Amino acid sequence: MRLKTVDFRRSFGSSAALKREVFLFTHLLMIQVAQTAACNRFHVVTQRMARWMLMTRDRVNSNEFRIPQEFLALMLGVRRVGVSAAMARLRERKLIVYRHGTVTILDHQGLVATACVCYKTVKDVYTEAQAKKGNSQPAQHK
Repeated sequence: MRLKTVDFRRSFGSSAALKREVFLFTHLLMIQVAQTAACNRFHVVTQRMARWMLMTRDRVNSNEFRIPQEFLALMLGVRRVGVSAAMARLRERKLIVYRHGTVTILDHQGLVATACVCYKTVKDVYTEAQAKKGNSQPAQHK
């Protein structure tokens, strides 16, 4: 969906529901950004890569997706050689297959076990927000 800025501002000013959604999105995004910053400081590359792959899987709803090593290097704050080494460790453990920029997750639970706690922390916050949102919406008539 697209909306001109002037129309969005008008709707934002007059719609409590839109305000709630924008504020919730902003809140969740800030939690994710803060958690990612801490993660990049304290966790090893393999754990962080597993987290990124799981987050991507959750968003595209597929065990197979394109994710170039250059992008992963940028997101993980490491050189490409670090990405290659971490990728090799995940392949050796038979958690993923990586070919020509395409990741296939072979063992979802194994990848979750490999990822740092940051993946579960952010996922739980999003799940809790969705559950609260679901409970606060008015009943729909069929």
